Amino acid sequence: MATAVVLPRLGLNMVEGTIEKWFKKEGDPVEKGEPLVCIQTEKVSYEYESPASGVLRKIVREVNDVVPVSETIGIIGSAEEDISALLSPGEVTPERKEEKVMESRREVAPSEERRVFASPFARKIAKESGIDLNRITGTGPGGRVTKDDVLGFAERQKGKISSTAGETTPCDVMEVRGIRRVIGQRMTESARTIPHISLSVEVDMSELLAFRARILKDLEKEKGIRISVTEVLVKIVSLGLKKYPVVNSTFEGQRIKIFKEINLGVAMAAGEGLIVPVVHKADERSVSEISSRVKELNQKAQTGTLSLEDVTGGTFTLTNLGMYGIDKFTAIINPPQCAILAVGKVSEKPAVEERRVVIKPMAWLTLSADHRILDGKQGAEFLSEVKRLIENPYLALV
Repeated sequence: MATAVVLPRLGLNMVEGTIEKWFKKEGDPVEKGEPLVCIQTEKVSYEYESPASGVLRKIVREVNDVVPVSETIGIIGSAEEDISALLSPGEVTPERKEEKVMESRREVAPSEERRVFASPFARKIAKESGIDLNRITGTGPGGRVTKDDVLGFAERQKGKISSTAGETTPCDVMEVRGIRRVIGQRMTESARTIPHISLSVEVDMSELLAFRARILKDLEKEKGIRISVTEVLVKIVSLGLKKYPVVNSTFEGQRIKIFKEINLGVAMAAGEGLIVPVVHKADERSVSEISSRVKELNQKAQTGTLSLEDVTGGTFTLTNLGMYGIDKFTAIINPPQCAILAVGKVSEKPAVEERRVVIKPMAWLTLSADHRILDGKQGAEFLSEVKRLIENPYLALV
Protein backbone atom coordinates (compact mmCIF):
# COMPACT_ATOMS: atom_id res chain seq x y z
CA MET A 1 0.00 0.00 0.00
CA ALA A 2 1.29 3.45 -0.91
CA THR A 3 2.45 5.68 1.95
CA ALA A 4 2.13 9.46 2.09
CA VAL A 5 5.24 11.19 3.41
CA VAL A 6 3.99 14.12 5.49
CA LEU A 7 5.91 17.03 6.98
CA PRO A 8 6.52 15.99 10.61
CA ARG A 9 5.97 18.19 13.64
CA LEU A 10 9.44 18.49 15.15
CA GLY A 11 8.53 20.79 18.03
CA LEU A 12 5.49 21.91 19.99
CA ASN A 13 5.46 25.33 18.34
CA MET A 14 6.34 24.18 14.82
CA VAL A 15 3.64 25.05 12.25
CA GLU A 16 5.62 24.77 9.01
CA GLY A 17 8.97 23.78 7.55
CA THR A 18 11.00 24.38 4.40
CA ILE A 19 12.09 21.57 2.10
CA GLU A 20 15.87 22.00 2.03
CA LYS A 21 16.93 18.93 0.06
CA TRP A 22 15.58 15.63 -1.29
CA PHE A 23 18.09 12.80 -0.97
CA LYS A 24 16.18 10.75 -3.56
CA LYS A 25 14.71 11.47 -6.98
CA GLU A 26 11.34 10.31 -8.26
CA GLY A 27 11.63 6.65 -9.22
CA ASP A 28 14.49 5.91 -6.81
CA PRO A 29 14.14 2.93 -4.45
CA VAL A 30 14.10 3.82 -0.77
CA GLU A 31 14.35 1.77 2.43
CA LYS A 32 12.44 2.44 5.64
CA GLY A 33 14.65 4.41 8.05
CA GLU A 34 16.88 5.75 5.26
CA PRO A 35 17.37 9.56 5.13
CA LEU A 36 14.81 10.81 2.63
CA VAL A 37 14.49 14.58 2.91
CA CYS A 38 16.16 17.45 4.78
CA ILE A 39 13.71 19.85 6.42
CA GLN A 40 14.61 23.33 7.69
CA THR A 41 12.61 24.14 10.81
CA GLU A 42 12.66 27.39 12.74
CA LYS A 43 15.46 25.88 14.81
CA VAL A 44 17.60 23.43 12.83
CA SER A 45 17.97 21.42 9.66
CA TYR A 46 16.57 17.92 10.24
CA GLU A 47 17.10 14.78 8.17
CA TYR A 48 13.74 13.00 8.04
CA GLU A 49 13.88 9.23 7.56
CA SER A 50 11.66 7.35 5.15
CA PRO A 51 8.53 5.99 6.87
CA ALA A 52 8.31 3.02 4.48
CA SER A 53 10.21 0.96 1.92
CA GLY A 54 9.44 1.07 -1.79
CA VAL A 55 9.91 3.55 -4.60
CA LEU A 56 9.71 7.33 -4.27
CA ARG A 57 6.80 7.60 -6.70
CA LYS A 58 6.09 11.30 -6.33
CA ILE A 59 7.80 14.40 -4.93
CA VAL A 60 4.81 16.59 -4.10
CA ARG A 61 6.67 19.56 -2.58
CA GLU A 62 9.97 20.66 -4.06
CA VAL A 63 13.12 22.24 -2.63
CA ASN A 64 12.50 25.68 -1.03
CA ASP A 65 8.76 25.09 -0.72
CA VAL A 66 7.37 26.18 2.66
CA VAL A 67 5.03 23.44 3.84
CA PRO A 68 2.53 23.33 6.75
CA VAL A 69 2.96 20.53 9.30
CA SER A 70 1.17 17.27 8.34
CA GLU A 71 0.89 18.20 4.64
CA THR A 72 1.96 15.53 2.14
CA ILE A 73 5.39 16.20 0.63
CA GLY A 74 5.96 12.90 -1.16
CA ILE A 75 4.53 9.45 -1.84
CA ILE A 76 6.21 6.06 -1.51
CA GLY A 77 4.73 2.93 -3.10
CA SER A 78 5.45 0.01 -5.39
CA ALA A 79 6.50 0.66 -8.96
CA GLU A 80 3.11 -0.10 -10.55
CA GLU A 81 0.82 1.00 -7.75
CA ASP A 82 -1.96 3.54 -8.33
CA ILE A 83 -1.23 6.51 -6.05
CA SER A 84 -3.84 8.91 -7.40
CA ALA A 85 -5.92 8.63 -4.19
CA LEU A 86 -3.06 10.21 -2.21
CA LEU A 87 -2.63 13.14 -4.58
CA SER A 88 -4.37 16.45 -3.98
CA PRO A 89 -6.26 18.16 -6.83
CA GLY A 90 -3.83 19.65 -9.33
CA GLU A 91 -1.10 17.07 -8.74
CA VAL A 92 -0.36 14.43 -11.39
CA THR A 93 0.75 10.83 -11.25
CA PRO A 94 4.13 9.84 -12.68
CA GLU A 95 2.27 8.12 -15.55
CA ARG A 96 0.91 11.49 -16.67
CA LYS A 97 4.05 13.47 -15.85
CA GLU A 98 5.47 13.49 -19.38
CA GLU A 99 2.07 14.38 -20.81
CA LYS A 100 1.74 17.27 -18.33
CA VAL A 101 5.22 18.57 -19.16
CA MET A 102 4.37 18.58 -22.86
CA GLU A 103 1.17 20.48 -22.13
CA SER A 104 3.04 23.07 -20.10
CA ARG A 105 5.48 23.64 -22.94
CA ARG A 106 2.98 24.23 -25.73
CA GLU A 107 2.50 27.78 -26.93
CA VAL A 108 -0.46 29.49 -25.29
CA ALA A 109 -2.37 32.16 -27.17
CA PRO A 110 -2.80 35.49 -25.28
CA SER A 111 -6.56 34.96 -25.11
CA GLU A 112 -6.25 31.39 -23.84
CA GLU A 113 -6.38 30.84 -20.08
CA ARG A 114 -4.62 28.01 -18.28
CA ARG A 115 -3.78 27.23 -14.68
CA VAL A 116 -0.10 27.62 -13.93
CA PHE A 117 1.42 25.36 -11.28
CA ALA A 118 4.28 27.14 -9.53
CA SER A 119 6.08 27.01 -6.19
CA PRO A 120 5.35 29.78 -3.65
CA PHE A 121 8.85 31.23 -4.16
CA ALA A 122 8.37 31.24 -7.93
CA ARG A 123 5.05 33.08 -7.62
CA LYS A 124 6.51 35.60 -5.19
CA ILE A 125 9.51 36.39 -7.42
CA ALA A 126 7.31 36.59 -10.51
CA LYS A 127 4.89 38.97 -8.80
CA GLU A 128 7.68 41.23 -7.54
CA SER A 129 9.31 41.21 -10.98
CA GLY A 130 6.12 41.81 -12.92
CA ILE A 131 6.56 38.56 -14.85
CA ASP A 132 3.63 36.65 -16.34
CA LEU A 133 4.00 33.01 -15.29
CA ASN A 134 2.21 31.94 -18.49
CA ARG A 135 5.32 33.00 -20.39
CA ILE A 136 7.58 30.59 -18.49
CA THR A 137 8.21 26.93 -19.24
CA GLY A 138 8.16 24.89 -16.04
CA THR A 139 10.93 22.36 -15.47
CA GLY A 140 9.85 21.12 -12.04
CA PRO A 141 7.85 17.98 -11.22
CA GLY A 142 4.70 17.84 -13.33
CA GLY A 143 5.76 20.90 -15.31
CA ARG A 144 5.68 23.10 -12.20
CA VAL A 145 7.36 26.51 -12.54
CA THR A 146 10.25 26.76 -10.06
CA LYS A 147 12.15 29.72 -8.71
CA ASP A 148 15.06 28.88 -11.04
CA ASP A 149 12.70 29.04 -14.00
CA VAL A 150 11.56 32.53 -12.99
CA LEU A 151 15.09 33.75 -12.21
CA GLY A 152 16.34 32.34 -15.51
CA PHE A 153 13.55 34.09 -17.40
CA ALA A 154 14.28 37.35 -15.56
CA GLU A 155 17.96 37.06 -16.41
CA ARG A 156 17.14 36.56 -20.05
CA GLN A 157 15.14 39.73 -19.85
CA LYS A 158 18.39 41.51 -18.86
CA GLY A 159 17.81 41.01 -15.13
CA LYS A 160 16.03 44.30 -14.65
CA ILE A 161 13.09 44.54 -12.27
CA SER A 162 10.65 47.40 -12.60
CA SER A 163 10.87 49.66 -9.57
CA THR A 164 8.65 52.54 -10.64
CA ALA A 165 6.47 53.20 -13.66
CA GLY A 166 8.64 53.90 -16.68
CA GLU A 167 11.91 53.27 -14.79
CA THR A 168 14.15 50.24 -14.32
CA THR A 169 16.93 49.80 -11.79
CA PRO A 170 19.49 46.96 -11.98
CA CYS A 171 19.63 45.02 -8.72
CA ASP A 172 20.69 41.75 -7.15
CA VAL A 173 17.89 39.53 -5.85
CA MET A 174 18.51 37.63 -2.61
CA GLU A 175 15.86 35.10 -1.70
CA VAL A 176 14.61 35.16 1.86
CA ARG A 177 14.56 31.50 2.79
CA GLY A 178 15.69 28.96 5.34
CA ILE A 179 16.79 30.36 8.68
CA ARG A 180 16.74 33.97 7.43
CA ARG A 181 13.08 33.58 6.53
CA VAL A 182 12.31 32.08 9.93
CA ILE A 183 14.11 34.91 11.72
CA GLY A 184 12.10 37.44 9.74
CA GLN A 185 8.81 35.73 10.56
CA ARG A 186 9.52 35.34 14.27
CA MET A 187 10.81 38.87 14.76
CA THR A 188 7.83 40.30 12.88
CA GLU A 189 5.51 38.21 15.04
CA SER A 190 7.28 39.35 18.21
CA ALA A 191 7.24 43.05 17.31
CA ARG A 192 3.59 42.87 16.23
CA THR A 193 2.09 40.79 19.04
CA ILE A 194 4.24 41.51 22.12
CA PRO A 195 4.13 44.94 23.81
CA HIS A 196 7.83 45.54 24.51
CA ILE A 197 9.24 47.50 27.41
CA SER A 198 12.99 48.26 27.48
CA LEU A 199 15.13 49.12 30.50
CA SER A 200 18.86 49.91 30.44
CA VAL A 201 21.54 50.14 33.09
CA GLU A 202 25.30 50.75 32.90
CA VAL A 203 27.37 48.36 35.00
CA ASP A 204 30.91 48.37 36.33
CA MET A 205 32.66 45.30 34.89
CA SER A 206 35.85 45.66 36.98
CA GLU A 207 35.18 42.85 39.45
CA LEU A 208 33.81 40.46 36.84
CA LEU A 209 36.87 40.92 34.63
CA ALA A 210 39.13 40.48 37.65
CA PHE A 211 37.23 37.36 38.68
CA ARG A 212 37.58 35.92 35.18
CA ALA A 213 41.31 36.71 35.10
CA ARG A 214 41.91 34.98 38.45
CA ILE A 215 40.24 31.70 37.49
CA LEU A 216 41.33 31.69 33.84
CA LYS A 217 44.77 30.11 34.23
CA ASP A 218 43.67 27.45 36.72
CA LEU A 219 40.68 26.36 34.62
CA GLU A 220 42.76 26.30 31.45
CA LYS A 221 45.36 24.16 33.16
CA GLU A 222 42.96 21.78 34.95
CA LYS A 223 40.05 21.52 32.50
CA GLY A 224 41.41 22.88 29.24
CA ILE A 225 38.75 25.56 28.88
CA ARG A 226 38.98 29.32 28.55
CA ILE A 227 35.98 31.06 30.07
CA SER A 228 34.50 34.05 28.24
CA VAL A 229 32.64 37.02 29.71
CA THR A 230 29.43 35.78 28.08
CA GLU A 231 29.75 32.41 29.83
CA VAL A 232 30.12 34.07 33.23
CA LEU A 233 27.10 36.21 32.41
CA VAL A 234 25.06 33.08 31.66
CA LYS A 235 25.60 31.96 35.27
CA ILE A 236 24.87 35.39 36.71
CA VAL A 237 21.70 35.91 34.67
CA SER A 238 20.42 32.44 35.60
CA LEU A 239 20.78 33.34 39.29
CA GLY A 240 18.92 36.60 38.67
CA LEU A 241 16.10 34.59 37.09
CA LYS A 242 16.08 32.26 40.08
CA LYS A 243 15.51 35.22 42.40
CA TYR A 244 12.89 36.80 40.14
CA PRO A 245 11.16 33.80 38.52
CA VAL A 246 8.40 35.85 36.87
CA VAL A 247 11.02 37.00 34.35
CA ASN A 248 11.45 33.34 33.42
CA SER A 249 7.94 32.98 32.05
CA THR A 250 5.61 33.18 29.05
CA PHE A 251 2.22 34.74 28.30
CA GLU A 252 -0.21 32.04 27.20
CA GLY A 253 -3.81 32.96 26.48
CA GLN A 254 -4.79 35.01 29.50
CA ARG A 255 -2.35 33.27 31.82
CA ILE A 256 1.26 33.75 32.83
CA LYS A 257 3.19 30.48 32.93
CA ILE A 258 6.33 30.57 35.07
CA PHE A 259 8.84 27.95 34.00
CA LYS A 260 10.28 25.71 36.70
CA GLU A 261 13.55 25.20 34.81
CA ILE A 262 15.93 28.00 33.90
CA ASN A 263 17.06 27.21 30.38
CA LEU A 264 19.15 30.04 29.02
CA GLY A 265 19.36 30.59 25.28
CA VAL A 266 22.63 32.14 24.05
CA ALA A 267 22.34 33.93 20.70
CA MET A 268 25.09 32.93 18.24
CA ALA A 269 25.87 33.91 14.67
CA ALA A 270 25.76 30.86 12.39
CA GLY A 271 25.98 30.97 8.62
CA GLU A 272 23.49 33.42 7.15
CA GLY A 273 21.52 33.97 10.33
CA LEU A 274 21.23 33.70 14.07
CA ILE A 275 20.68 30.59 16.15
CA VAL A 276 19.89 30.40 19.87
CA PRO A 277 21.14 27.13 21.40
CA VAL A 278 20.06 26.48 24.97
CA VAL A 279 22.02 25.83 28.17
CA HIS A 280 19.48 23.76 30.10
CA LYS A 281 19.27 24.22 33.88
CA ALA A 282 21.92 26.92 33.74
CA ASP A 283 21.39 27.87 37.39
CA GLU A 284 22.42 24.37 38.48
CA ARG A 285 25.67 24.35 36.48
CA SER A 286 29.07 25.68 37.53
CA VAL A 287 30.77 28.39 35.48
CA SER A 288 33.17 25.81 34.03
CA GLU A 289 30.28 23.50 33.08
CA ILE A 290 28.48 26.39 31.39
CA SER A 291 31.65 27.33 29.52
CA SER A 292 32.11 23.79 28.21
CA ARG A 293 28.47 23.58 27.14
CA VAL A 294 28.44 26.96 25.38
CA LYS A 295 31.60 26.08 23.46
CA GLU A 296 30.12 22.73 22.46
CA LEU A 297 26.92 24.43 21.25
CA ASN A 298 28.87 27.06 19.32
CA GLN A 299 30.91 24.36 17.58
CA LYS A 300 27.71 22.56 16.60
CA ALA A 301 26.16 25.81 15.39
CA GLN A 302 29.12 26.53 13.10
CA THR A 303 29.10 23.02 11.65
CA GLY A 304 25.32 22.76 11.34
CA THR A 305 25.09 19.75 13.67
CA LEU A 306 22.82 21.13 16.40
CA SER A 307 20.15 18.67 17.48
CA LEU A 308 16.53 19.60 18.16
CA GLU A 309 17.20 19.17 21.89
CA ASP A 310 20.07 21.69 21.66
CA VAL A 311 17.75 24.48 20.48
CA THR A 312 14.45 23.82 22.24
CA GLY A 313 13.15 24.53 25.72
CA GLY A 314 14.70 27.98 26.12
CA THR A 315 13.02 30.18 28.76
CA PHE A 316 15.16 33.36 28.48
CA THR A 317 17.73 34.65 25.99
CA LEU A 318 21.09 36.40 26.39
CA THR A 319 22.56 38.20 23.38
CA ASN A 320 25.98 39.87 23.41
CA LEU A 321 27.19 42.09 20.56
CA GLY A 322 30.07 43.59 22.50
CA MET A 323 32.61 41.69 20.43
CA TYR A 324 31.33 43.57 17.36
CA GLY A 325 31.94 46.98 18.95
CA ILE A 326 28.29 47.71 19.75
CA ASP A 327 27.94 49.95 22.80
CA LYS A 328 24.23 49.53 23.46
CA PHE A 329 21.27 47.96 21.69
CA THR A 330 17.69 46.86 22.21
CA ALA A 331 16.87 43.28 21.24
CA ILE A 332 13.49 41.90 20.17
CA ILE A 333 12.02 39.21 22.42
CA ASN A 334 12.36 35.63 21.19
CA PRO A 335 8.79 34.27 21.50
CA PRO A 336 7.31 32.58 23.44
CA GLN A 337 9.80 33.81 26.03
CA CYS A 338 9.07 36.78 28.28
CA ALA A 339 12.35 38.69 27.97
CA ILE A 340 15.81 39.03 26.45
CA LEU A 341 18.94 40.70 27.80
CA ALA A 342 21.23 42.60 25.40
CA VAL A 343 24.86 43.17 26.40
CA GLY A 344 27.09 45.82 24.81
CA LYS A 345 30.87 46.12 24.67
CA VAL A 346 33.08 46.80 27.66
CA SER A 347 34.58 50.30 27.35
CA GLU A 348 36.99 52.24 29.53
CA LYS A 349 35.05 55.26 30.83
CA PRO A 350 35.37 57.90 33.53
CA ALA A 351 33.27 57.11 36.60
CA VAL A 352 32.85 58.70 40.00
CA GLU A 353 34.08 56.65 42.96
CA GLU A 354 34.22 58.12 46.47
CA ARG A 355 34.03 61.63 45.04
CA ARG A 356 36.93 60.92 42.67
CA VAL A 357 36.87 60.47 38.91
CA VAL A 358 38.42 57.15 37.94
CA ILE A 359 38.59 55.15 34.71
CA LYS A 360 36.61 51.91 34.80
CA PRO A 361 35.51 49.21 32.34
CA MET A 362 31.79 49.84 31.86
CA ALA A 363 29.09 48.11 29.81
CA TRP A 364 25.42 48.67 29.01
CA LEU A 365 22.76 46.05 29.70
CA THR A 366 19.31 46.44 28.12
CA LEU A 367 16.39 44.27 29.14
CA SER A 368 13.51 43.93 26.66
CA ALA A 369 10.45 42.43 28.33
CA ASP A 370 6.83 41.57 27.64
CA HIS A 371 4.87 44.43 29.25
CA ARG A 372 1.87 42.12 29.73
CA ILE A 373 3.98 40.21 32.26
CA LEU A 374 6.51 42.68 33.60
CA ASP A 375 6.01 46.28 34.56
CA GLY A 376 8.88 48.74 35.01
CA LYS A 377 9.37 47.92 38.68
CA GLN A 378 9.71 44.15 38.17
CA GLY A 379 12.05 44.60 35.21
CA ALA A 380 14.16 47.08 37.17
CA GLU A 381 14.43 44.72 40.15
CA PHE A 382 15.70 41.89 37.96
CA LEU A 383 18.14 44.17 36.13
CA SER A 384 19.40 45.56 39.46
CA GLU A 385 20.04 42.02 40.72
CA VAL A 386 22.03 41.17 37.58
CA LYS A 387 24.03 44.39 38.03
CA ARG A 388 24.70 43.52 41.69
CA LEU A 389 26.01 40.07 40.78
CA ILE A 390 28.17 41.42 37.94
CA GLU A 391 29.74 43.93 40.28
CA ASN A 392 30.11 41.22 42.98
CA PRO A 393 30.66 38.03 40.91
CA TYR A 394 31.88 35.96 43.86
CA LEU A 395 28.29 35.94 45.13
CA ALA A 396 27.49 33.74 42.14
CA LEU A 397 29.58 30.99 43.74
CA VAL A 398 27.97 31.17 47.19
